[in-house]
Amino acid sequence: MFRKLLTLDQAKQVIEQHFSAEPLGVEEIPLLEAYDRVLAQNVTAALDIPPFNRSTVDGYAVKAEDTFGAEENKPVKLKVCGVVNAGEAPRIILTHGTATEIVTGASLPEGADSVVMLEDTDQKDCDIHVQSPVTRDENVMKAGADMRKGETVLEKGQLLSSREIGVLAAVGLARVRVYTLPRVAVLSTGAEIIEPGKKLPPAKVYDINAYSLSAAVQESGGKPIYLGVFPDNVAKMQRILKKALASADVVVTSGGVSVGPKDIMPKTLGSLGKPGVIVCGIAIKPGKPATVASIGGKLVFSLPGHPASALLVFHLLARPVIQRMAGRKTNSVLEVKAFAATRMFPAKGRRTFITVKLKHEKSGRLIAEPVPTGLSGAITTLAKADGFVEIPENQQFVDEDDEVVVQLFKIYLP
Repeated sequence: MFRKLLTLDQAKQVIEQHFSAEPLGVEEIPLLEAYDRVLAQNVTAALDIPPFNRSTVDGYAVKAEDTFGAEENKPVKLKVCGVVNAGEAPRIILTHGTATEIVTGASLPEGADSVVMLEDTDQKDCDIHVQSPVTRDENVMKAGADMRKGETVLEKGQLLSSREIGVLAAVGLARVRVYTLPRVAVLSTGAEIIEPGKKLPPAKVYDINAYSLSAAVQESGGKPIYLGVFPDNVAKMQRILKKALASADVVVTSGGVSVGPKDIMPKTLGSLGKPGVIVCGIAIKPGKPATVASIGGKLVFSLPGHPASALLVFHLLARPVIQRMAGRKTNSVLEVKAFAATRMFPAKGRRTFITVKLKHEKSGRLIAEPVPTGLSGAITTLAKADGFVEIPENQQFVDEDDEVVVQLFKIYLP
């Protein structure tokens, strides 16, 4: 039987009392490998970006005052004295009454302060006829307009997407300091479980949890270490858990945490070191059997074997721990408001999480429709769901058309 069930908030408090989830360290990696990593330093620009005044159009670099009064029927004539191509330092010094042909991205020559677009000119021999005036700095990106030398362009703790990678490249960094990825050992238990890719014998099912949980580890900012599938045997489980604890920063298991004779995880975890099991059963639905242990300063999250329950408990308990160890922010859960499609009932005395699918009515109103949970082992629940609605322990029900907050598994795109 379970010990006295903890509330979800109590379980989180117990975990925090036994484990301080902080970044594990810092490493320097090539910029090409930095996507989705967390920056471990403030980054300042070592130079102005762009480092020179550059043309934003194809046309002619000019002194703006030389074009004043230009009209289509009364063009201003300027003498063309050269060409500036992208990537070359201009050798021309522009004087009054002259212009230089220039391409997009090229550096303005000394003396020029604006660029006339090609389509506003008519070239005749060595002269151009400017048909529309320009003002100072028109069609020019000034040196330092994007970033100034010494300016902080990215801050410590920022998650690096393609946009931030571009910024780092722009300031000339080939390598960057990021927080170390926490290593998370993932394994499954159960005599009925077999790894995908193998022939499926009678009475066996493929291992769903290790693969979905490994992906969840990656989504949280960790590096999964897949250890495989193991039988419900205390001695063998002790050996593999010792190996997992030695090779990883966090361990995640699934199965073996209920009250049956094969549910050996609480007993096994309790034999591996102090303080051992710190959470053994939580007053939530789904996920009541969830167990957490602290062994040698490392956490072991033992999740239910039901795939939907395992992922939900991971989302509630393990995800924020792994995120903080990876240097990530933990308040990044996306939420949307919707209206309940039908009445939703919680389990008595337990905080209940109901998976829902979102859809828009013809009126445009966003509706949260519960996804049938199915029987034990059903994974399609989460494949069909956009998120979940949380119902507190003391609430009797959510009525049809009540406004609810849906915590999203990912960005919702209708």
